[in-house]
Amino acid sequence: MAIAGGPIEQLASISVGWMVNPLLYQDHIHLYTYWTVDGYNTTGCYDIRCPGFVQVSKRIPLGVLLQPVSIYDDTQYEMDLSLHQTEHGDILDCIDINKQLAFDHPLLKSHSIQLRPTTIPKWTINNNISQKSDFLPFGQDGISCPLGTVVVKRTTMEDLTQAQRLKSTGFKHSRYVSSKGKNIDLTGFHFAVGEYRYYHYGTKANLNIWEPQVSPTQFSLASIVVARGYKEQFQGIRAGWIVYEWLNRNHSRLYTYWTADGFTKTGCYNILCPGFVQLSPKIPLGFLLQPVSEYRGQQYELGITIYQDGMTGNWWLLVFDEIVGYWPKSLFTKAGLGDGASLASYGGEVYSPVNEKSPSMGSGHFPSEGHSKAAYVNGIRVVDDIGGKASWPSLFSIKTFSSTPKWYKAKKYENDAIFYGGPGGCTCG
Repeated sequence: MAIAGGPIEQLASISVGWMVNPLLYQDHIHLYTYWTVDGYNTTGCYDIRCPGFVQVSKRIPLGVLLQPVSIYDDTQYEMDLSLHQTEHGDILDCIDINKQLAFDHPLLKSHSIQLRPTTIPKWTINNNISQKSDFLPFGQDGISCPLGTVVVKRTTMEDLTQAQRLKSTGFKHSRYVSSKGKNIDLTGFHFAVGEYRYYHYGTKANLNIWEPQVSPTQFSLASIVVARGYKEQFQGIRAGWIVYEWLNRNHSRLYTYWTADGFTKTGCYNILCPGFVQLSPKIPLGFLLQPVSEYRGQQYELGITIYQDGMTGNWWLLVFDEIVGYWPKSLFTKAGLGDGASLASYGGEVYSPVNEKSPSMGSGHFPSEGHSKAAYVNGIRVVDDIGGKASWPSLFSIKTFSSTPKWYKAKKYENDAIFYGGPGGCTCG
């Protein structure tokens, strides 16, 4: 299969498939690729015989021998290949569900995929704010992968480089993990959130989507978090939207982050390390969120659910009603997320070096301005027991907190909503 575009002298193309070529592969069938950006004049090559292709998979090298092969009038074998590019430049691959990066994790070598959760919480859709807003339509330009495959946003070398940069700016750390004696600098990190500090098995909320402006060294995000443990035993999962120029070109995108050891060695952004098992053929982690909310205009929401399956203990991620995937229980310990969570958090966070004015959070306006002006999290539910029973948390059970209330604030609204945000401008720690 091939995709191509441009006039002959400027033809840009990518070809992928199988080939028998004695000069390259002897007399056997091998996986091959070929690419060019100038009509095959000076650029391009087979596989990785010249610089260009960024290899990410540890399982499938270019040029791998393909066996067994089809037999005339007998057993037939197929190779699933799929490649899509969205109008925003993202390259989405449809990969075999059993050959995704998750299974490179040493704790998942013998993991059996759970295709569906055994329990799904019954959420009640009944909150006043969402009636004034639209849920974001999802799907990447109508792309959906075939049966037996899942959609994955292709990881580039820039993604890997900038993910490390994101960690160094403070994203990997948390105010729930002690920095004492670790030489961890948490200055420049600000948040305005509501916290539920009771035992539970998951949570759900709708995140109002915005696209705040940030510099290359800053980020601004909104998320829900489930967590348990303290210091090096802290284990957490977060999901929401993030704006970070180097990873997202200043667009709001779906993101996740997890850790099983207080951010010491484990965990990463999206699927930049093994761990998360992708199941959705429609929604990849890192997908672009459009449209976004407008001040005094139409509001859009991202529905996120993170909860623990009562039978398997796996932690599931749902976006709206779409099952995206899960973090296997084996990634976590009994003292951490292996058996429920003790914290759920909802709201916004930003980071900025102290020599720059901190960016706006949410809409860039304080909670007191209300709906269509300030950012919010609503429709909050918590899973009360391992069987999936869900409820509204009471008003007194969620405590709002802001690390720098002069620049960012959080405020509760009735039983299931939190308004948060602010204009930023802080050059403080």
